[in-house]
Amino acid sequence: MTSQHKQAAPAGPLEGVRVIDLSAVLMGPYATQIFGDHGADVIKIESPEGDSTRWIGPGRHPGMGPLFLHLNRNKRSVALDLKSPEGAAAMRRLIEGADVFVHNLRPASIARLGLDYESISMINPRIIWCGVYGYGEDGPYAGRPAYDDLIQGAVGIAALQQQSGASEPRYVPLTIADRMVGLHAAHSVAMALYGRERNGRGCRIDVPMFETMASVVLSDHLYGRTFEPPSGDAGYVRLLSPGRRPYETSDGYICALVYNDGHWQRFLHAIERDDLRVDPRFADLASRTRHIDEVYGFLGQTLRVQSTAHWLALFEQIDVPAVPLNTVESLLDDPHLAAVGFFRQVEHPSEGAMRTFGAPARWVGYDVSKLAPAPRLGEHTESVLRECGFDASALASLLGSGAAAPFLTDAEVSA
Repeated sequence: MTSQHKQAAPAGPLEGVRVIDLSAVLMGPYATQIFGDHGADVIKIESPEGDSTRWIGPGRHPGMGPLFLHLNRNKRSVALDLKSPEGAAAMRRLIEGADVFVHNLRPASIARLGLDYESISMINPRIIWCGVYGYGEDGPYAGRPAYDDLIQGAVGIAALQQQSGASEPRYVPLTIADRMVGLHAAHSVAMALYGRERNGRGCRIDVPMFETMASVVLSDHLYGRTFEPPSGDAGYVRLLSPGRRPYETSDGYICALVYNDGHWQRFLHAIERDDLRVDPRFADLASRTRHIDEVYGFLGQTLRVQSTAHWLALFEQIDVPAVPLNTVESLLDDPHLAAVGFFRQVEHPSEGAMRTFGAPARWVGYDVSKLAPAPRLGEHTESVLRECGFDASALASLLGSGAAAPFLTDAEVSA
């Protein structure tokens, strides 16, 4: 695999892989962040205005918001105007030496830029081309815009929230569709790279949000509609029970999962309810699932009478999984995360001291600890283009025409 960008050994498993990242906002950048975390040389192509997530959230300097900082670490920023002939030509030069091309533009837009798979594969037949967008090209929704909220609604997640007890349909307060689809894109590209090592061929990968998230939702909730004719309704009843929630205790909340037969036998014995150990509703997983609202109702009433500390100690004693209820704020002080070194204090060249976190998977034999700071807009425009063969005159022409944007310091922006 090709790369002109040197990294210190021992390197991540994707060392030597060059990724051209023409994605913005969250879904595509999350996938390419994973590549960068594992050693790939990720070149983030931005318009001269920059990725819109640069301006989301409280920041110390314009264009360096917290979402952008977390999603775009271990990347280099090149600012190009791809609608200009010179910018498009520079992009083609970058693609010549790349292994992977990722974008999240709609198919019509990527074709207008001349960056569709057919055009790119003529430049670089070994390229792994990955398009991440709303809907597959074979259906009536092809080309429609898509965002996390819209996809959550379209695949039933918002309705499931109401079905499980919310007063109205609600989106999950996470960019869950963007993250899940980004993960699918990352593992699809990794498999394509492995395939290319065996057969030498590049390929095209389309990762549609709607179909990807429909498969995630239906894997749980197709349920009785799996069979023809149906054996029951759609919807995994345990997940939809209003009682499936953190349980109130006498002084707070606890998250506990009394789930398998052993859990229930030990729990009922510990609370001196041996009568329920022979109750058919509690007899086995299938029966408890059929009576899930009653089962969860019983747990809710039982746990309310003692403190969180009492139940945590008991559950640990009888080997039933349980944890305290964290908030995002208390998660920052979680003792396990502290012990495993989850959080990292880093110094960003413009933003100063930052709290961040690295790749969660642990590797033996590879170093995935690199945390290069998220780039400032156009920070690497000139250095990357020089690597690709642009001499001083060609580079000056690109910058002078506005086809490429140079990196400007805060002082230069303010001047």
